[in-house]
Amino acid sequence: MINRYSHFLFDADETLFKFDAFAGLQHMFQQFDVYFDMAHFEEYQKLNKPLWVQYQNGDISAETLQITRFEYWANTLNVSAKHLNERFLNSMALICEPLLGAKELIEHLLAQQKSLTIVTNGFTALQQKRLKATGLESAFEHIVISEQIGWAKPNVKVFEHTLDLLGLGSDDKAKVLMIGDTLESDIQGGINAGIDTCWLNHSNASHQGIKPTYSVTNLNQLLDMLKQTNPTRLD
Repeated sequence: MINRYSHFLFDADETLFKFDAFAGLQHMFQQFDVYFDMAHFEEYQKLNKPLWVQYQNGDISAETLQITRFEYWANTLNVSAKHLNERFLNSMALICEPLLGAKELIEHLLAQQKSLTIVTNGFTALQQKRLKATGLESAFEHIVISEQIGWAKPNVKVFEHTLDLLGLGSDDKAKVLMIGDTLESDIQGGINAGIDTCWLNHSNASHQGIKPTYSVTNLNQLLDMLKQTNPTRLD
C-alpha cells in the first residue's frame, strides 16, 4: 500500500516545480538585450546536458557545471560566467510555478502527518527562493541539496545522508518512498539505497531497464493512488 509510507522524498525540478530552462534563459538574456531563440537553446543544451551527466556521475563539481555552461556567452557579453549563472538562477526562481497537483499532494500528505523532504541535484541559490515564492517553504522537514553535501543522485551516499537527517536506520527503509521524474538519478538512486520509488513519468515512456516500484504520469494520479486502498505496484 502506497499510503503506508511515513517519509516521502521528493525531487524538485519537474517533480514539484516546473523547470522551463528555455524560458529562464530567455528571461535572463533579455536583461542583456539579447534575443535568445530555440537555436541558441539547442546549442546551450549540447553542452549543458553532458555536463549534468558528468556531475551526476561525480566527475565534475557543481561549480564547474555552472561556470562551464556559460563560458561562451560570458566571452560574448564580456561578463563573468559566474555572473550569468547567478542571473539565470534568479530568473528561474522568478518564473517558477509548482507542477499541477503539487500543492494538493503536499497538503494531503501533511494532513496525514507524513514527513516530506526534498532531495535535489539542483543548486542552492535556487531552492529557498523557489520555496518562498511558491509558499511551500514550511512544508518540508529537510532540503537535501547535492551541491551542499558533495554527492549527487544516484549516489547512495545522498540517500544515506538523508536517512541520517531523518533519524532513520536501515530497518526503516520500508517507510520511505522516493518520488522523481528522472530514472537515472531519482529512481536509480532510490534503488541503490534500497528504498521504494515512484517515477513521475510525464511522457509515459518505457522504464529502460530501471524499474520503479510505482509509476504515474502526473501528481494528481499519485494523489489518487494515496487515497486508494490497494494501488498497483510494478514489481
